[in-house]
Amino acid sequence: MSEGSGGPKLRAARTLTLSVMVDMSKPFLALSAALLLALPVPQGPTYPVGRIKTPLGEILVYLYPQTPHHRDSFIKLAQAHYWDSLTFNRVVKNFVAQGGCPDTPAGFKDSPYNLAPEFRPELRHEYGVFAAGRDDNPQMLSAGCQFYIVINKAGEHRLDDKYTIYGKVIKGMDVAEKMALQPQDSTNKPNTPITLRVDVIQMSGTDLKKYGIAVQ
Repeated sequence: MSEGSGGPKLRAARTLTLSVMVDMSKPFLALSAALLLALPVPQGPTYPVGRIKTPLGEILVYLYPQTPHHRDSFIKLAQAHYWDSLTFNRVVKNFVAQGGCPDTPAGFKDSPYNLAPEFRPELRHEYGVFAAGRDDNPQMLSAGCQFYIVINKAGEHRLDDKYTIYGKVIKGMDVAEKMALQPQDSTNKPNTPITLRVDVIQMSGTDLKKYGIAVQ
């Protein structure tokens, strides 16, 4: 009786050939997979977020695009590690936590430069606002190194359109409030220095949405 399809010997040869072909394809498939993994994954836009590390915890600050000169100044100084030897030098309960450069009776000493104000009608001194400090100069120029966080839950609207707001704390308001509870001297300077380590990280729109920030 005929075995059909060439008989058992031919079928065995075909099976062996197919097996060899599959085995030979494995390196190619592995290489293709490796190449695909090496290709860059398409990413959406990211946004700069200031990260302030203190002995009391970490603070994250979304930097507003509406105030680009202050935003870019913060990024520049952070990347230069300007603040890494400085402190939050003035903390006042139900008011602000302030730092970045010495706050003295003579004004803000040793700021690397001043910035023209960038007042925006949509940016008000609400709880958690991140803004630029200054002395009493008539032009309302911001000290490039000085910043503060509003820790009054009712806000500080008497400061609106007098001090430039350029960010919002999205994580770490408990840390900012804790600063104001530390033992301090008559100038509201903490007895134990609250040191700074400042850098800038990038977050996606999806990440920011988790913190209540909607971006275009």
